[in-house]
Amino acid sequence: MTEIKPNLADPAKKLVTESTASHLAAQQVWADKLDILSDSLHFARKFAGKIIVIKYGGHAMGQEHQARHFAQDVVLLKQVGLRPIIVHGGGPQIGKMLERVGIKSNFIDGLRVTDPPTMEIVEMVLSGAVNKQLVGWIEQMGGKAIGLSGKDAGLIRAKPVEKHRAEMGYVGEPERIDPAILHALLDSPFIPVIAPVGFRIEGETYNTYNINADTSAGAIAACLKAERLLMLTDVVGVLDNEKNFIPHLSVAEANELIADGTITGGMIPKVETCIDAVQNGVKASVILDGRVPHALLLELFTPVGHGTLIQTSPTA
Repeated sequence: MTEIKPNLADPAKKLVTESTASHLAAQQVWADKLDILSDSLHFARKFAGKIIVIKYGGHAMGQEHQARHFAQDVVLLKQVGLRPIIVHGGGPQIGKMLERVGIKSNFIDGLRVTDPPTMEIVEMVLSGAVNKQLVGWIEQMGGKAIGLSGKDAGLIRAKPVEKHRAEMGYVGEPERIDPAILHALLDSPFIPVIAPVGFRIEGETYNTYNINADTSAGAIAACLKAERLLMLTDVVGVLDNEKNFIPHLSVAEANELIADGTITGGMIPKVETCIDAVQNGVKASVILDGRVPHALLLELFTPVGHGTLIQTSPTA
């Protein structure tokens, strides 16, 4: 009998071979992704049931595609058992609206001077436009979110800032956090999204205060004894004198870097907020680059993390 050998030059055979190779390549791509997913399960279990307070702001907040990535990641955190809380900023949006209505923005030590007309715009932008936009993005990604301000359910009672108090107007800082509404939401399917607008009863007057979002997030995280305070910024994290990234810092080391001038400018209040949170019950605080896609997942679900982690002890 004549042996019949396959004709490898046959176009049909070549097509089958290419199809098989393409199928196997696609399988390998998905196998690699499943390996990553499998590796991440350890971290999902580690943080399951834990409170994660996320301060969301910076330029990433103004880019819709980045904001959608952020919302998608927050929804995933909730779905795998974490309990996220978002505290958002909105400085650029406030500045644009003030310009539109003809109110000049003035700053002292990085804080916006907030007279009564400015406070109206601040509340309108933070509690209204920015807050509801973020709630909408989370809803679009399949989550359930509830927008709040610090005035709702007495969440953030404010006190006037001490420095430049007479000039600052209605600029405050958290005096007391009432976590009742947050506890109710954390045990529900809903993700709290908080605008940093607080209240203060002064005599018979109920006043509204503009509060820094970093400070608000830190105070809320400390009150809830959160597992993590994640501060999304526009930088990779804390850098040393040679501009090298520092992945871990103890509280003592962070204080030393502030004292010797390594940490400067706008990074100082962020690091101080992280230190205060850790010293008041937060397991660890992290300063990370919110411009990087899936920054939250990189920080929480990978062994290397993504930002600078600050905690009491010098080890991660």
